[in-house]
Amino acid sequence: MLQIPEHKIPIIEIETDFDIKIFIKREDLIHPKISGNKFWKLFFNVNQYLESKPEKPLLITFGGAFSNHIASVSAFGKEFEIPTIGIIRGNELENNWQENPTLSEASKNGMQFHFVSREDYQNKEELAEEFSKKYPDSLIIPEGGSNESAVEGVQYMLGNDTKDFDYLCTAVGTGGTIAGISRFAEDHQKVLGIKVVRDDSLEKTIVEWSRKDNFELKEADENRYGKISDENVRFINWFFEEYQVPLDPIYTGKMMQTIFELAEKEFFPKSSKILAFHTGGLQGIKGANLLLKNKGRDLINFEKFLF
Repeated sequence: MLQIPEHKIPIIEIETDFDIKIFIKREDLIHPKISGNKFWKLFFNVNQYLESKPEKPLLITFGGAFSNHIASVSAFGKEFEIPTIGIIRGNELENNWQENPTLSEASKNGMQFHFVSREDYQNKEELAEEFSKKYPDSLIIPEGGSNESAVEGVQYMLGNDTKDFDYLCTAVGTGGTIAGISRFAEDHQKVLGIKVVRDDSLEKTIVEWSRKDNFELKEADENRYGKISDENVRFINWFFEEYQVPLDPIYTGKMMQTIFELAEKEFFPKSSKILAFHTGGLQGIKGANLLLKNKGRDLINFEKFLF
């Protein structure tokens, strides 16, 4: 069994001119490689799995070229000495994955890859069944790591240090993190999720996992997953220069930009205390900058300070 690590995650105030107080909890600092909320999602999934005492432990999961989840699962496997397999979307990557910073690092962590076409990748249930038959002792973790066990794990992002806030905010991809925050929030707290994907089924999924209706979803202006706008890059660079807090362009950058936009529109009642969870994902900046550079666009300019 894995032991819950002793951890103290800093909460810092973001000084603004708004009539509210904005804070950010640096969950990205929980582990240098297992990123933020991914740590807690994986921790509870894997612990439950190990309770069954598999003869040949193996973690299998899904992800794209620059997936934070793939990076985190590979690092988790290395940390706890469990082999890992990544089912990777895009068989065009098979011959040049070494040039991809996320996959290259995952390979160094010991992850083996199985590349599939984008069409076949849509049939994850069939792929999961195929790999389950091939590796009957394995744990197959869904893309993004969100399931009932993951929601349970998210409770450890909350504690005595988060009880006094009026709003708890997070980026929303697969819905597991906001569902956990919603389920374990205090009765007086409102939970705000910033959607970074276009998925009309998300609210239903979150309610099923959360069992509460204390949350609200807002869409980032560019909420197509993986879409990086010049405006968001400028915001991320400004935010780092202003507060020395790095954000990524897929999750936390969109979340904080949207929180600031909502504050400007006076969405939050005056004197509200807002807590945003920094869920990590900084490893994706390398890949993002490669894409931006190839298109001749402005880069996220603090990468050299992170890696």
